[in-house]
Amino acid sequence: MTHSVTRVVIKIGTNVLTAGTDRLQRPRIVALVQQIAEARALGIDVVLVSSGAVAAGRERLDFPQRRRDIPLKQLLAAVGQSRLMHLYEQIFGLYDIPVAQTLLTRDDLRDRHRYLNARNTLLACLSHHVLPVINENDVVAVSEIRLGDNDNLSALVANLVDAELLLILSDIDALYTADPRRDPHARRIAIVPTIDHTIHALAGGSNVRGTGGMATKIQAADLATRGGTSVVIAAGAEPRVINRVLAGEPIGTRFPAVATHIESRKRWVLAETVLPSRVVIDAGALRALVDAGKSLLPAGVVTVGGTFDRGQTVRIFAEDGREIARGLTQYDADELQRIRGVRSPQIHEILGYDFGPEVVHRDDMVLL
Repeated sequence: MTHSVTRVVIKIGTNVLTAGTDRLQRPRIVALVQQIAEARALGIDVVLVSSGAVAAGRERLDFPQRRRDIPLKQLLAAVGQSRLMHLYEQIFGLYDIPVAQTLLTRDDLRDRHRYLNARNTLLACLSHHVLPVINENDVVAVSEIRLGDNDNLSALVANLVDAELLLILSDIDALYTADPRRDPHARRIAIVPTIDHTIHALAGGSNVRGTGGMATKIQAADLATRGGTSVVIAAGAEPRVINRVLAGEPIGTRFPAVATHIESRKRWVLAETVLPSRVVIDAGALRALVDAGKSLLPAGVVTVGGTFDRGQTVRIFAEDGREIARGLTQYDADELQRIRGVRSPQIHEILGYDFGPEVVHRDDMVLL
């Protein structure tokens, strides 16, 4: 297996979990979980974005497939979400893998505070070897249900956790030059170096049981590759598909990343810099940041200037006036003013809460 992938987001579509039927197919789920367990055993971080809550609810209530109105689908999602998670918990439990349910919407990742909370939670899961199972929060996300946004959500999650690879498993095995169901001369496209209007034009409509077709998968691939994550679209029914893709086997369609994670992260961090912000750090913190590649802790903060919110990009200066770095702050200006110069364990005592021991985490910082 290739060593280039250390973190992968795997998105599993409804049609993969049901094997094209109206019920969740347990043997199919067991096979996929086994492959994920093998990847984790090799030291690869795995985040799972799973559809299937609506299908699980439909199975439990024995509702007919033809009903597609939004309130009913939200009801089915509410019933099915816990059933789907219980199933994952049972099957991953066979491999002694703890799982954590995370319900997200696109709006959760647009809001700065919620973005940081989601990122911190997911990275904490991975650092403690817990496998996050993420689903669109269908119960409240009306437009997302209509759009089948678990594809796009998986791309946002891949960027959120700095994954090298996003693997989208579907009943669609690849992108083709034409619709293979209608055109016998349609050829699989093995690699797409650039996603342009011609690639978007090749994408068809949505699936019968799921809500995401090839169009949303191309959108997701475009979003993920711009953020530094390569993407593979492959058939979930293909034997040992996860292991084979991670080993570099050329199955499905691959979309290489168009930027490195570092470049993408720098652009993301620098994009919303609060120019009047001024966080001055002492000589010890300066050495920790520049020489040791450490995070900025409150103990190293000398003065705080300007007004900024948690999750915004602040400017970090040395005491001689040189701007050293910029980064996403875990604390707003007022909070940082209160905790500057203190040791991290004291944050909770002073504020009554804390968002972690760092003012700016190393992963959210750009040295200038």
